[in-house]
Amino acid sequence: MPRERAEQQLLRMIGSLCHEPFYETGTWVDESLGVYVGWAVQRNSFSDGMPLCNEHKDVCLVFSGEEYPEPGTARRLQQSGHRLSAGGPSYLVHLYEEDSNFPGGLNGRFHGLLTDRTRETAMLFNDRYGMHRVYYHEAKEAFYFAAEAKAILAVCPELRSADARGLGELVSCGCVLENRTLFKGIYVLSPASAWIFRNRSVERKKTYFQPQEWENQELLEPESYYRELRDVFSRNLPRYFNGHQRIGMSLTGGLDTRMMMAWLKPSPGSLPCYSFGGKFRECQDVTVARRVAHACGQSHQVIPVGEEFLTRFPHYAERTAYLTDGCADVSRSPDLYVNEQAAKIAPVRMTGNYGGEVLRRVRAFKPEAPTPELFEAELLSQVRVAKQTYGGLAQGHPLSFAVFRQAPWHHYGLLALEQTQLSLRSPYLDNDLIRTIFRAPQSVLASNDISLRLIADGDTALRRIRTDRGTKFSRVHVQSGVRV
Repeated sequence: MPRERAEQQLLRMIGSLCHEPFYETGTWVDESLGVYVGWAVQRNSFSDGMPLCNEHKDVCLVFSGEEYPEPGTARRLQQSGHRLSAGGPSYLVHLYEEDSNFPGGLNGRFHGLLTDRTRETAMLFNDRYGMHRVYYHEAKEAFYFAAEAKAILAVCPELRSADARGLGELVSCGCVLENRTLFKGIYVLSPASAWIFRNRSVERKKTYFQPQEWENQELLEPESYYRELRDVFSRNLPRYFNGHQRIGMSLTGGLDTRMMMAWLKPSPGSLPCYSFGGKFRECQDVTVARRVAHACGQSHQVIPVGEEFLTRFPHYAERTAYLTDGCADVSRSPDLYVNEQAAKIAPVRMTGNYGGEVLRRVRAFKPEAPTPELFEAELLSQVRVAKQTYGGLAQGHPLSFAVFRQAPWHHYGLLALEQTQLSLRSPYLDNDLIRTIFRAPQSVLASNDISLRLIADGDTALRRIRTDRGTKFSRVHVQSGVRV
């Protein structure tokens, strides 16, 4: 299409993504390749400052999300002759020049568009879990892609109708399955995609990673598995606390955030902690989290859901559905409110999200039959189809289901809502960690013993505090892992 029309559409798409006054926006165009890309990014976040270009300006990258590299990556690239900005993501464009498998070596939640004028190609890619979502629509005149479906709907009004199958899956499962969406003609880029464009069209829909690479590893004996898991977790955890932005710990009374506190060992007063509470009384989650924070020498505060939220409930309810393209319902509106408040403490929120799913194979959703009188027969038929679809998807390796299906489909709605307000981090989708957990013997998956032992090994003071569910640490976890 003509440049003038393409740029007008691009600006409309960006406008639909600019949700808060602290967002920065920008555009980058390579007319020779037919590429028009823009962004809306939280100010001073990891991916602020796009685009990233190499020294010759023939390779450019627009990147969204965060990446947690191996220590020394920037220094290694500088020794190879690349010029890097101090801190930030400038090293990423040079990783492409050094690594023929790019973006296969990246670690984090992200997506991006990279153009290479020498090869006359553009590459649209995402992380190997598909957590940093990319919506797309293949039209006759253009290939549209965006971080949110509403950006495509802003310029393709003919797509503003519900997809019956996707709607049936949402009613049954609480999410849309198999990389479909609620909208006809709009799909989600599958995990570990690296689609190559040449001559203004899709040349190859490449996938740079397959779950079988991890599924086919040899299982470890229980003690060898524990040692490997402990080494990987303790070694990689500091990566997630790097960067120039202030970090707040979203602390709970459970196991996963406590594992992080046990091994991070932050200096006193350096890591503000907070928990989400209610209006009438203090729950165990808050009580236990406060004890954990104080045992680690950190401040702790409670963000309550009270009158301020309730008086503005219509606002938060409507915004929740809008911001997530319908992937989160109004029951999640308190999460929008508490993340607004959390952003005032720190622009980065550290969580234990996905810990239970990966360490203990927690199945977070399953199809449910709705009350028949609520829906018409046509939609109920799609609900029955959704149950059959889920049954087929649930076959196979349970950890693959958890991280490559459950996480990007079921957990995405809440993530999409939260990350409109701040940068969200969790070490439990770290590539090395997940690769190791695929080697877990079946015998260690039936209890919390591995998590309890990790906490006890990391900080003996934290082992003496019961969890919010009353779990008590035994004396001999450190040596044998046997509950006494």
